[in-house]
Amino acid sequence: MTALAEILTKQSLAEGEGDPRRWLALPVLLTGAFLPVLDFNVVNLALPAIRQNLGATSSEVQFVISAYAATYAVFLVTGGRLGDWLGRKQMFMLGVAGFTLASVLCGFAWSPAVLIAGRILQGLTATVMAPQVLSSIRVLFPPADQGRALALYGAIFGLANIAGQILGGVLVSSHPFGFTWQAVFLINIPIGLSALIGSVFFLGDSRVDHAQKLDVGGVVLLSATLGLLVYPLVEGRETGWPSWIVCMLVVSPFALFAFIQFEKRLIGRGGSPLVDLSLFRESGFAIGVAMALLFYMLSAFYLTFSVYLQGGLHLTPLDAGLRTLPFGIGYFVASFASAGIMQRLGPRALTLGFVVQVLGFGAMIPAVTGTLPGYREIALAVAGVGFGIVMPSVIKAVIGGIDQRHAGLASGIVISTFQIGAALGVAIVGGVFFSALGSGQDVAAYTHAFAVALGCNVALLVFGGVLSLWLPGEPPIAELPLPTEKVT
Repeated sequence: MTALAEILTKQSLAEGEGDPRRWLALPVLLTGAFLPVLDFNVVNLALPAIRQNLGATSSEVQFVISAYAATYAVFLVTGGRLGDWLGRKQMFMLGVAGFTLASVLCGFAWSPAVLIAGRILQGLTATVMAPQVLSSIRVLFPPADQGRALALYGAIFGLANIAGQILGGVLVSSHPFGFTWQAVFLINIPIGLSALIGSVFFLGDSRVDHAQKLDVGGVVLLSATLGLLVYPLVEGRETGWPSWIVCMLVVSPFALFAFIQFEKRLIGRGGSPLVDLSLFRESGFAIGVAMALLFYMLSAFYLTFSVYLQGGLHLTPLDAGLRTLPFGIGYFVASFASAGIMQRLGPRALTLGFVVQVLGFGAMIPAVTGTLPGYREIALAVAGVGFGIVMPSVIKAVIGGIDQRHAGLASGIVISTFQIGAALGVAIVGGVFFSALGSGQDVAAYTHAFAVALGCNVALLVFGGVLSLWLPGEPPIAELPLPTEKVT
């Protein structure tokens, strides 16, 4: 920035007005939220082509998905903390550049091993990129604008899910420039380059004023804890839950206990912990994280609905993706209205969103079983509306009241919680679905299994709605900026 722009930015932040370039910076930041979600969804529809072209085994194809998902979930908290300490702009640009290069490696992979390595690199660089989006929104936008910014953030998630469900099939079938499955990775190159260029011109930097040493012990222990939890959840069902996978799950709580004790001792010595455990003593933050976990367990819906449509109704992957459009459109539209709803209802916006989702997913059960034929699309759209209300609201519940110096940490925690919730949902709700399906292969068996899975979704939503009633009133927003926060 020029010296004048730097002075104006600091003055605006000091007056609580936010960065004057914040609305120009927001599309750049939202690109960093769009890419990881798009990349997770778009690859699903390219897996058959990948298997055929690279001669990959079933386990290698599965690992193309799980390697990315597990890596992304495990290192998000560390990525968010690095942004707090080293600068959110620098970490965002590093993550975007790394993700783009990793996409090139994936697109030109000549073997399953190279593709899996590229996917792991994508996951790692996404953990550096994605947390900076929410933390930068928390720092750059004053309280009056945060609701609108978070609503757009939620809308981008909806757009990425819609695009991922459809774009994968389109790219693989249309063979752009002679590519097939490679196109789902190479599409990230122009998107990443545009985000890098925009970052240079529009994105201001922010960080904790006094640089602190990275808590290496905390990184190792937390990564081990999340790895012991996430990897079994991602791989367990596909591998048939062997004893070593179960042992990993059993050990994970002990690893978490070791991490907490390590962080407490570090705080006692006056060090800088990776995770400030005092955040969890704030009721709004703790309840928000619990709701985020329950809420994103609904990701199992995409799995069960896809299997129901393709296995039971024998639709093509592209047709199955199109059948999710009512949900995605309801989600996308409601995201834009969520800012006004949050402003009017405060924390009760979450309660409303959970209730609307209960109505939508609840109506899906008689719609697919034949009691209310013809209402499936309407029920899907209603469920999507509820999802669109909850998404930005639950994020605001987690990050809205925290100090700016913890913005990256809180952002990493909330996105990591989403990923763990998604893995839990697939493991638990997906497990219920396949157990209910059993050996059945006809439409009735798939319909019954899907209805049972929907019932699990509704139960989770009811629990989340009850938790939302325990949220305190509108959380206080820390004044901008705090003395420990450096904005340039």
